[in-house]
Amino acid sequence: MQVKSKIEITPENKCSFCTGSICCNYVTQHIDAPRSKVDFQHLLWQVSHDNVKAYKDEDGWTLLIETKCQHLQIDGACGIYTTRPQICRDHSNEYCEFDAPSEDGFDLYFQNYEELLAYCKKRFRRWE
Repeated sequence: MQVKSKIEITPENKCSFCTGSICCNYVTQHIDAPRSKVDFQHLLWQVSHDNVKAYKDEDGWTLLIETKCQHLQIDGACGIYTTRPQICRDHSNEYCEFDAPSEDGFDLYFQNYEELLAYCKKRFRRWE
């Protein structure tokens, strides 16, 4: 018999239930929307690197670099919590990766060179 937990998960306690500290394992950088072949060739170069992906969502185009924060402790806590950067302080977990994967909100998602190249070949008649 499975017993359901009676603990309500709220923004105040949600991080303690998150395994892997998902939000502390990547950085993102908004980029200008690629429009030309040259723009997409540059993006192809970027996603050719390990742990670099690209996506487009309602906010535009973004590079996603999967890399663990150097201050993330083994237990998932922040090692510099009281002096953490402002972007970390501003991060809201109201609705985050704990609730649903980020990918669910992406219009386009390119995890590697091959995926982006296939998109480029469809987008541009004469890619080669």
